[in-house]
Parts: sequence; C-alpha cells; structure tokens
Amino acid sequence: MKKVCFIGACGHSGSAVSVICEKPGEYAVPAVCAGRPEIDILPFVQNLERKGLPSPKVYGDYRQMLDLEKPDILVVDAYFCDHAIMSIEGLERGIHVYCEKPAATTLEDLDKLEAACQRAAKKGVHFAYMLTTRYDPWFYTAYQAVRQGVIGEIRMLNGQKSYKAGKRGVLFHNRETYGGTIPWVGIHALDWVLWFSGKRVKTVSAIQSAMANNGNGAMEATAICLFQLEDEVAAHINIDYLRPQTAETHGDDRIRIAGTKGVIEVRGGKVYLINGEAQGEQVLPLMQPPKIFADFAGSLDGKKDCLITAEQSLYFTRVCLIAQKAADTGKIIQML
Repeated sequence: MKKVCFIGACGHSGSAVSVICEKPGEYAVPAVCAGRPEIDILPFVQNLERKGLPSPKVYGDYRQMLDLEKPDILVVDAYFCDHAIMSIEGLERGIHVYCEKPAATTLEDLDKLEAACQRAAKKGVHFAYMLTTRYDPWFYTAYQAVRQGVIGEIRMLNGQKSYKAGKRGVLFHNRETYGGTIPWVGIHALDWVLWFSGKRVKTVSAIQSAMANNGNGAMEATAICLFQLEDEVAAHINIDYLRPQTAETHGDDRIRIAGTKGVIEVRGGKVYLINGEAQGEQVLPLMQPPKIFADFAGSLDGKKDCLITAEQSLYFTRVCLIAQKAADTGKIIQML
C-alpha cells in the first residue's frame, strides 16, 4: 500500500483524491498539512472523511510530517510560491512528488528544483506536475491522432485558455504568491503547444494586463504569448479571465494545429479533423486516457512511462516563467 501525504489544497489535489478513493486498498492518507497558516485544511480533511477515508493526522509543519510519516508520495498543492521548496524537501527525502503547477514561480526556485530532480532521478525518485488537461479525452485523442500523422508535419499551433474570474482568494491577488496568470493558466495551453509539436522554444514575446480582473488585486486578466519554435514552427496562446459567469462551463479550452496534410482542432470537448482522407470535417471518437494520478503512481516502479515527465514539467514551467518575464519587460527573449 502506498502512503500519500498532502500539503495544502489550493488547486488540483482532487485529482489524487479521486484515485485514492477508488482504490482504498492501494493507497492510504496518513497525514496532511496546510503548508501555511492562511490555508484552511479542514474542508479538505472533511472531504476525505465524506469519501469514506479515515481521518488523517493534521500537522502544522510539513517537514515534520515528512520525517515522521515517511510517505511514498507527496502531493504538493499549497501556495504556488511554495511549490518548489516543498517539492525539494520531499525529493531530498526520497519521496516521489506530485506537484500542482506551476512547479515554481521564479527562475531561481526553478533552478533549485531542477537540480533536486536530477539528484532524485539518479535514485529512482520521480517528479511530475498536475497538467490535468493532458488527460482530458479530447486533448488525449487529438494528441494520439497527431502522432499517427493525420495532419502531416506540424507548422502552426494556436491555443486558448479562458476562465471565469469570480472572486479569487488572496493567493491570486499578489504576484509574490500567485506567480502570474501566464504560469498558472497559460501553462495548460503552452503544454499543448509543446507536447503536440515536440519542439523547443527559440524566442518568446508576450503582453498582459490586470485591467478588468473583477477586483482580484494584481492578477492579470488577459495575456497573449507568441513563440517561435524550432524548425520555424509558429505558435501562440491567448489567456483570459473574461469568460462570463453565465457560461455552462468554467473554462473554454481550445487548440488548433495546422499541418502539411490537414488541420485538427479541439473545442467544446470535441476533436475536429480536416484532411485529405475524407470529405469535409470529421468528428473523431474520443479515447479514454488513464487518470493523471493513477498514471503517475503507476510509473513509479519504472516499468512504464508516465504521460508527463519531470523534464517536461520543469522545461514547460521555465518557458512560462520566461514568457511572464517577456510580458513584464516588453522584450523578445531568446531561449535557443
């Protein structure tokens, strides 16, 4: 049985909880920690109890929790600015880390985390971040279709993340804790761009604005990033918190990928393909991917690969942080 401990509950820790509850004989949650006094961990504990799990011990110090409980997996889901140091503490104790994105909010912290991941990897200790949308059936289906060559060589990618703003907690109101909308929201769209294309970024430029953010402090409400990838592949992503509250879904996730033999699009939870194999637009049947936490946990013995690697988790975070820097400075930044 794998022991799983949690720090915080600010993001997508539910992606781990759902798998743990489905397989109570495979996982146990002995303890949790808020990570910061500002985080109320009680609702998370009550949710575990409602789902039929034994009430975990609540620690005030996550380092003490790691030392005493010695979990197999650490789920890091605290304030975004704390992700890197918390992950490092886990990795250096030989604990596999499943971390909310972004993996770090500064390049300095990311450098430290990358070094820790490299040391841990030599000992068979794994790290991955919670890029949950990779495991949405529509993005997973589109990715598999692109891998099969249905649109030929990729030449351009356009991604979109649009959310309802609502009234966000204080975590989101300050860059110091939030890290920015590009690395929090935009990282999903950037992930699709780099995952589908398999390319690295040569240059990045970006713009952003905190205007019209529904009173959420310094949180940027809009951003656009432009990337030149390897082999002159062009990509851009647009990000906003302008989705109306009356919309049926919280987010509007889209990507369009244009290749030498066709175009594939994901929008509204469906996958659309136009190429020379059929007349008009095809709607592809959706495939069922594994659940993200189950995929991560199932790869820890080294017998199979996880769909998200530590290298991707770190590099994609780095690209987002550099895109945030490009938006802050108004400069085009060279990466390769």
